[in-house]
Amino acid sequence: MRILYFAWLRERIGISSEEVETAAPTPAALVEELRAREPRYAAAFADTKAVRVAVDQEMRGWDADLAGAREVAFFPPMTGG
Repeated sequence: MRILYFAWLRERIGISSEEVETAAPTPAALVEELRAREPRYAAAFADTKAVRVAVDQEMRGWDADLAGAREVAFFPPMTGG
């Protein structure tokens, strides 16, 4: 599965994307796997209330089904003006 990181998540983790092997059933479970990998992931995902998730380029909730997903993107909420 391809994982994309945007904005300050990319800065804290140090990469913009990566390919991972996972059996995580949801984005929430995927984040738990990532947090356990290294401190930089734990820091980036310390407050998931400040993070949005998209699965295969569609906005989803933290409990979305990842079965068959090819891509998960994590990014901060958008602001505009």
